Amino acid sequence: MPAVNNKKAVFLEVYSRQADTVYRVCYSFMRNKADTEDLVQETFLKLLSTGKTFENERHEKAWLIVTASNLCKDSLKKWWRKNESIEDFHHLAAEERQEDGILEAILQLSDDYKDAVYMYYYEGFTTAEIAEHLGCPEATVRSRLLRAKKKLQILLGGGGK
Repeated sequence: MPAVNNKKAVFLEVYSRQADTVYRVCYSFMRNKADTEDLVQETFLKLLSTGKTFENERHEKAWLIVTASNLCKDSLKKWWRKNESIEDFHHLAAEERQEDGILEAILQLSDDYKDAVYMYYYEGFTTAEIAEHLGCPEATVRSRLLRAKKKLQILLGGGGK
């Protein structure tokens, strides 16, 4: 029984450290509270079911960001989401949002750019760490960051070509 309590304590520590980060990642994809909460829960259930252990907190955070991002992308691809009527979601327009112009612009980026920008600027990962966790070359991460900056300049009215 002590081993079970230890695993529970470790999981609760990870959850308390990373829940806000996972929520922000999921919200950036789902853009509504209900779906975001579902996918945060799914992300932590996946962690619990895999029994994954991490080298350090940065590795833990990166794994959770990538996992949450992938779960959100999968959720958005489901056939039933593509067949929903916009009228079913009119209540979401009234949902309170605390987003500023920059976050709104970031949310308009493609998923690849959004992941790189979030991990680099919001979580402080290096391009090498992002490349490792996304499974792509470091040069690809740098290119995505550069292209994302240019797109953000245009979206925010700063010109850029």
